[in-house]
Amino acid sequence: MSIIVPKSALDFFKKLEKNNNRDWFNERKKEFKSIEADVKGVYNSIFETLNTHDEIDKMKMFRIYRDVRFSKNKLPYKTHFGGSFHRTKPKLRGGYYLHLQPNNESFIATGFWEPAPADLLRIRKEFEMDDSEIREILANKKFNSIWGDTFVGDEVKTAPKGFSKEHKAIDLIKKKQYIFIKKFTDKEVLSAGFIDDVNASFKAIRPYFDYMSDVLTTDLNGVSLID
Repeated sequence: MSIIVPKSALDFFKKLEKNNNRDWFNERKKEFKSIEADVKGVYNSIFETLNTHDEIDKMKMFRIYRDVRFSKNKLPYKTHFGGSFHRTKPKLRGGYYLHLQPNNESFIATGFWEPAPADLLRIRKEFEMDDSEIREILANKKFNSIWGDTFVGDEVKTAPKGFSKEHKAIDLIKKKQYIFIKKFTDKEVLSAGFIDDVNASFKAIRPYFDYMSDVLTTDLNGVSLID
């Protein structure tokens, strides 16, 4: 029997969106924990499948409780499931993320959400020196049929400090995040082929991850930074 995302997960969040308070949730906490356990099976299945073609050392499924201490939004609960898959460092870089949310708001994401300052500078310097390899990856038809042909995420308005806004690769250099996102409808999420689709999409990102791992484990002269 194939593992699928239970419809009850999306249904529960639809109700929670309208009743995002502790009293309502606490009355249904047992129901939620049962759904959460089923959904964790989905994440574990993806973790195992990823490890057939990549090296993933851990999977983390995030808690439903929101940290409202520094947020204007004081609603106590998230209305989605989220989880990440961590590639084995230091030799492998990049990460995978799965987001399950009703009303066709589910998606998968890959790449570099918040690169450390040293990594961000190294990536930008690589693109400044030679942007041909990353352009070739982005232009690949199979790759961009799944992930698109450009990065999504935040960027600076003109150019980072120390870089020319006239550089031919400034569209890449000014990025602060180097991520890709693929969205799914509720019907796709609940289908029997969803996990296979997620895995195939994650597998298709590998040329990008292999390239970025090589960049981030070497200096600008190509000398390895790891033992």
